Amino acid sequence: MKSSMTRRGFFGRTAAAGVGGAALLASMNSQASAADGEPIIVGCPSPLTGIVAADGIEFRRGLELAAEEINTIGGILGRPIQLEFVDTESKGDDVVSQAAQRLVDRNNASALITGYNLETGTVLPEISADAGVICMHAQTQVTHEEVIKSDPDRYWGSFMIDPPETFYADGLLEFIKELETKGKFDRPNDKLAIITGPGNYSVNIADTLNEKAKEYGFEVSLFETVKVPISEWGPTLSKLRADPPAVIAMTHYFPQDQAQFMLQFMDDPTDSLVYMQYGASLAAFRDVAGDASEGVLYATVIGALQDEIGIAFREAYAAKFGADASPNSGGQTYQALYMYAIAASLAGGVGAAYEEEQNRKVAERLRGLIFRGPMGTYRCVQETQSAYAYPAQTNDPSLGMPHIFSQIQSKAEDGKLVAPWPYIVADFQLPNWMKS
Repeated sequence: MKSSMTRRGFFGRTAAAGVGGAALLASMNSQASAADGEPIIVGCPSPLTGIVAADGIEFRRGLELAAEEINTIGGILGRPIQLEFVDTESKGDDVVSQAAQRLVDRNNASALITGYNLETGTVLPEISADAGVICMHAQTQVTHEEVIKSDPDRYWGSFMIDPPETFYADGLLEFIKELETKGKFDRPNDKLAIITGPGNYSVNIADTLNEKAKEYGFEVSLFETVKVPISEWGPTLSKLRADPPAVIAMTHYFPQDQAQFMLQFMDDPTDSLVYMQYGASLAAFRDVAGDASEGVLYATVIGALQDEIGIAFREAYAAKFGADASPNSGGQTYQALYMYAIAASLAGGVGAAYEEEQNRKVAERLRGLIFRGPMGTYRCVQETQSAYAYPAQTNDPSLGMPHIFSQIQSKAEDGKLVAPWPYIVADFQLPNWMKS
């Protein structure tokens, strides 16, 4: 049943939770200054160079902003947070493992916090388990959930701060259905084209779309796996133009590749909605695609909202890092560090690497935490130590992280949030390349 709560009433109730993170820390630190204690090391293994460095740099920035704010109000029970970064170079399991192990063994990190890396989703839980430290990430992979369920006592310290990628396919199909129900989109045919890259994340979403399409009245007219990175889209576009679909769903998420697709697509566009997985949320996509970005839809299960809390964060982020910085990525680690600081303070402090007993207390606090930040509400699914998804897993927006859909309506601005309620700030607009 749809809640009767108004949008104003919802935000009036929850706004205090976002501000409350800082207020709670400040109250617990009332007798301490962050300069008084020994630093707490938080390590970040992140892709600072390579093909996904645009995101990795934002993960670093999000941590820097959060640490600055938290240290200003007393750190964690009077101990300042000290950040250490190791570049994972946009590479796979081996490099990520080496980076994380270095942060534990050389830097004595009590926690590892990052966005995502190009790894299988098994690396950081193993490092966390062996070292007895907390690990928080936004890998957005069902692999994390499978690892946690396989041995909960071993992987007690690993948390995914967002829902897994399995929600993307159903979410997209439901979003299109809602557009049709409201008369905002009249599909020209029943064809769905799916374009994916080779990674597990992209393939899992694409495969689920392929499996579920028929339930929503779609026929998959193209299922294309491209080698990445890719700049020449001619062969794929030729197939799309030969058999135009109603919807093009790109689950490959590199923003520079997506931007090149749109630039070449607009030379002779088909009468199709274009949905792009995640990468289009970054300023780097709009910077390259320019006018060709306008009309594109994208979604994320963890993105900066455009409400009171989200706007305040966006403004602070832009003030520190510039208007071209991307809060959708930086907000992931920003929110995670606040969650960690609150949980650690409630637990009475942190343990260093290999001091498992105290860090287990922090993990227990994280499992019970409900935190409303700029990315929405984090609430832990106990069996998987990942975030509840709204509206897929709960119909209460204050108890789940929203799967948000946005549309780029101006190349000069982030996309406007067009779903779900109550976070909507703009109406969906039919792209200008589509026939009305």
